[in-house]
Amino acid sequence: MKITTSAPGKLMLFGEHAVVYGRPCIVTAISERLTVREGNPIGDTRFLDAAIALWGKPGMKISATSSFSGTYGFGSSSAVTVAALKYIRPSASNRELFDAAYKIILDIQGKGSGFDVAAAIYGGTLYYIKNKIIEPMNIKNMPLVVGYTGVKADTVALMAAVSEKMKAQPDRVERIYDAIAKLTEDAKVKMVEGDWERVGRLMDFNQDYLRDLGVSSEKLESLILAAKNAGACGAKLSGAGGGDCMISLVDERNRKKVEDAITKAGGQVIHIAPGAQGVRLES
Repeated sequence: MKITTSAPGKLMLFGEHAVVYGRPCIVTAISERLTVREGNPIGDTRFLDAAIALWGKPGMKISATSSFSGTYGFGSSSAVTVAALKYIRPSASNRELFDAAYKIILDIQGKGSGFDVAAAIYGGTLYYIKNKIIEPMNIKNMPLVVGYTGVKADTVALMAAVSEKMKAQPDRVERIYDAIAKLTEDAKVKMVEGDWERVGRLMDFNQDYLRDLGVSSEKLESLILAAKNAGACGAKLSGAGGGDCMISLVDERNRKKVEDAITKAGGQVIHIAPGAQGVRLES
């Protein structure tokens, strides 16, 4: 029987950028998945090649297909790496998968905190601290709306720019990261409680700090403002910034109104479900 594996994409909910510097984040796996099976690869094969080089056999050929665009910033690099490693070694433990996938991501991209690898492996919604904690959270019915800016973000360049800011203004940036860490801890409690109004306010605060870091953009701000004006509980960018996606929390009665507002502001509403299952054997 031929094996097929799949791993989910991710959305960062709280703590982007700060997570690189040892602060906590909250990330959720999403319903859109990347699938790996036997076959000739096409497109960017770096992550498949690295997985084969690490755990595979010479001459092995695997290919990947995705249910989502790699331009969205949903963590396709981590998802394909995790799915490929699971394909090559189905019996590998989650910890073995994490260590191997994280090594590949760092080798190829040079930077990364591992939260997207964790989401692809463990699924669900996770509280994560780099090199320390991967903690599943018991979240039910997160009322999330996702809007894509139409702009592909350069994650590595954005992280480098923030790193330069850290060198130039270390005290200021550390204070921002400490503030993000505190609101992330608050969000962890309120999300489990299902207090989405409060979680939305914390998203707004997180966006304020990301704006101060200089990683937001005019397009992101326009979609965030549109969502807020249409009644969203809160809204922020998700991920590195500069483009990719924004997220908002909504009262379900306002969902269509918020989605229409994002579309009218020039965004593309991406229909996903949060809290998806992690890497799995499909056959």
